[in-house]
Amino acid sequence: MTVEANFDGLVGPTHNYGGLGSGNIASITNAQAISNPRQAALQGLAKSKALADRGLVQGILPPHERPYIPKLRQEGIGGSDEQVLFQAANRSPHLLQTYSSAAAMWTANAATVSPSADTADGKVHFTPANLVAQPHRAIEAPVTSRILRAIFSDEARFQHHLPLPVGTNFTDEGAANHTRLARSHGEPGIELFVWGRRAHDFTADPYLPRQTYEASVEVARLHGLTSPVFVRQHPAAIAAGVFHNDVIAVGDRDLLLHHELAFADPNVIEQLRAAFGNGLIVRTITQEQVPLSDAIGSYVFNSQLVDVKGRRVLVAPDDIDDYPNVREAVERIEEIDEILTFNLRQSMRNGGGPACLRLRVVLTDEELESVNRACLLSDERYDELTAWVNRHYRETLRPEDLGDPALLGESRAALAELTDILNLGNIYDFQRRE
Repeated sequence: MTVEANFDGLVGPTHNYGGLGSGNIASITNAQAISNPRQAALQGLAKSKALADRGLVQGILPPHERPYIPKLRQEGIGGSDEQVLFQAANRSPHLLQTYSSAAAMWTANAATVSPSADTADGKVHFTPANLVAQPHRAIEAPVTSRILRAIFSDEARFQHHLPLPVGTNFTDEGAANHTRLARSHGEPGIELFVWGRRAHDFTADPYLPRQTYEASVEVARLHGLTSPVFVRQHPAAIAAGVFHNDVIAVGDRDLLLHHELAFADPNVIEQLRAAFGNGLIVRTITQEQVPLSDAIGSYVFNSQLVDVKGRRVLVAPDDIDDYPNVREAVERIEEIDEILTFNLRQSMRNGGGPACLRLRVVLTDEELESVNRACLLSDERYDELTAWVNRHYRETLRPEDLGDPALLGESRAALAELTDILNLGNIYDFQRRE
């Protein structure tokens, strides 16, 4: 048997609204607002637990340490950690904001993952995203690599690649621009890579497209894929604020749901059908049904499509209830048996919905058995993590709190305890130097 496990990003204790995401309208709109770290983490855990209770395999990916002191040191700020933090807060607040970003919570960007059914060597392949298009996210790859290797450590079953080389040729945003389509999770499928520009194309888009064609091709080559499909994202969608493909399209097994302005090539559906063979179901929501602005405002495409005991469920943000036309358009899709909504307002205000919060990993029973079991969500683990959040997280966080040495100490104490709970070892920089 083969299942799709969803590894959700656990929101960190310094969750904040930095407004750093170029092209991310929600992020920019809510910049510098007071955040609620405890509520944010509990909202994400509640979604994970609800899906686990329905029989889905749910995993947890830990947060990154923020503020990230090692990067501030690389910027030439010296002294003790507390002194580095003080100087950054008082002399270089823009750097402190950049290296305090909460964006690593969106683990759809953590990596591109190809299941063993699709790869030449029969292993599950992981390539951490380099995320070099955005300075506040370009710092994530080293710690992400450690996390993935600590969870998927069996070298006989899992192949870990280095992130793509840093530079404008290979800007890679991970699974947020990647969708796998197959008749079932266990059968060989096709992997759809959506790109925004070619390496040397710097046209005057309002927002520079983040994923290059060359990065997508290189990841497919590393993973030994036999049936990759490369499609350009529609420039109109990017210009409107669709910074990743998972904001405008979502797929599960033999179903692809997309907005009519998702893809630039009008022949993309024929291309996908040719690669997939018989049985691919494509449902297009038109601009007339849901204008692009409503698709972005509701984040309806940033939902998860999951298989719950043979029923197809759309896991959506409850923001779609504010858009009756969006709700009606989705309810018309006969292949969707249920719409399940969650309050993820803390994440949504920063620009990420249900799909942003999870990394999909398709695993056979044998592969699942070799996964770090402490990172799989159970009743016991949920209770333990909920208690951990309530014990360590602040109720509210102001932008100026990021410069508080006490917050840094609180956060590190929490993360050190979390690595014990999840049996991850020393994945954080502050642990590795002690």
